[in-house]
Amino acid sequence: MTDALAAAAAASLRPDLALVPRPDSVIALPGRFTVDHRTGLRAGPGAEAAAGLLRELLTPATGLPLAPDPDGRIAFLLTGDTAPGEDPLGPEGYVLTIRPDSVLLRAARPEGLLHGVQTLRQLLPPEALAAGGAQPRRPAAGRWMLPCVRITDRPRFAWRGALLDVARHFQPVAYVRRFVDLLALHKLNVLHLHLTDDQGWRMPVAAYPRLTEIGGRRAESAGDGIPHEGAYTRAELAGLVAYAARRGVSVVPEIEMPGHARAALAAYPELGNRPGVRLDTWTRWGVCENVFGVHDAVLDFCRGVLDEVADLFPGPYVHLGGDECPRAEWESSPAARARVATEGLAGPGALHGWFLGEAAKHLASLGRRPLGWTGTGTELPAPFTALAWLDAEHGRAAALRGHDVIMTPYRSTYLDYPQSADPGEPRGQDGGVLDLRGVYDNDPAPAHWEPEAARRVLGTQAQLWTEYARTPAELEYLAFPRLCALADTAWSAHRDWPDFLRRQRHHQTRLAALGVRGRSLPSPHPERNAA
Repeated sequence: MTDALAAAAAASLRPDLALVPRPDSVIALPGRFTVDHRTGLRAGPGAEAAAGLLRELLTPATGLPLAPDPDGRIAFLLTGDTAPGEDPLGPEGYVLTIRPDSVLLRAARPEGLLHGVQTLRQLLPPEALAAGGAQPRRPAAGRWMLPCVRITDRPRFAWRGALLDVARHFQPVAYVRRFVDLLALHKLNVLHLHLTDDQGWRMPVAAYPRLTEIGGRRAESAGDGIPHEGAYTRAELAGLVAYAARRGVSVVPEIEMPGHARAALAAYPELGNRPGVRLDTWTRWGVCENVFGVHDAVLDFCRGVLDEVADLFPGPYVHLGGDECPRAEWESSPAARARVATEGLAGPGALHGWFLGEAAKHLASLGRRPLGWTGTGTELPAPFTALAWLDAEHGRAAALRGHDVIMTPYRSTYLDYPQSADPGEPRGQDGGVLDLRGVYDNDPAPAHWEPEAARRVLGTQAQLWTEYARTPAELEYLAFPRLCALADTAWSAHRDWPDFLRRQRHHQTRLAALGVRGRSLPSPHPERNAA
């Protein structure tokens, strides 16, 4: 074992250095640094936002002002990408050095400083993360102490995220902000917001107000007899995007097409393949047979919607869904057959790729890049980044075809599956159990893949579909601690299940301080975790 690995292994045994996700290098140093009301914070040029975030996150729970101070003992600095003897930090890496008389956080880019802020939060006592609304704990002697340590850290993958489905069950924007905070704490940098589906349309579109007025409501959910509705305002979504950006999280919107469109068709039946048929917002789960038509008015609609999406969400990616699109309506539609002939397509089945290609062209004109699901026989057009959900081999195949890939295999990233077979486990998707070890063992770019395929893997993300998760409490039970395992494998190349469990046991105290009520960890006895 090298000296660096030995030091990291020793540090991981100390609860106060048990970080999630695991950093690249952790070297324990002697002593502690005490933070009190006199401690100032020096932010160099470009580091002001990270300093502001630390104050925003710590002051409500601790009462610590962390006042700006040109001579402050805590310093945040943007420096070059490397120092003598160091590997490049890259766009998200950072170095954190805590000594008894100083704290220095440095990075090459602001994103790295934001990740370092989250590491500082985890190094403080768990009470410093206390949920908002509590009376601030005034620092007493020794209360707010940081262990002395040198951490050098950078992520394995650039894309580390989680999908939140607000279409099946709407979630208030206040909770989505809380979810962003939980992502950022774990250095997850993408919130994939699933805004539209057969069961609901949640994003306002000024040119098409009935999308939320009608498509944002359904009569019931899978026979429960309880109406469900909800939609965001433009101001709420713009505020969410800004809130997430301050934490280093990009919000990626998903607008489903050409399938999973029943809510839009309930609002505007003329966009379908049977314009004279009135539809309601779908009240069942699964895959609905109703899909968008392929006539010019539908393309104009999609372009108009995407214009407003691009206006609200400044990030480079827009997810267009794209999978689970039944072809039956196109096969029986005279307009669809006419489109096949006009475009010189092989048949109605080819309309799927043509439709997505048209949407992708418009996104390109807006300076955006398309994302799409690939799984049930779906081959996405060339410009798409593929999210491989059905099988990891679909991701490999897409990568070999030249697509960038985000690995989302359902058997290791779909957190709506139950966490155990216990009789008291809440209802989840049918099809088996996904436990904590199953998430941790997911490798987004397995060693046996061809190098040209592995290079195409941008990263991975978890999925929280909400057919069976109606409330924030139910969502957090599904997410934790499994989301911690995904964060660990997305950030760190180091794989060590017993080490992860040791770190996670201490991390549970942080989650408890934040009011997260997730599932308990598995037994600490090694023989029970061997399988």
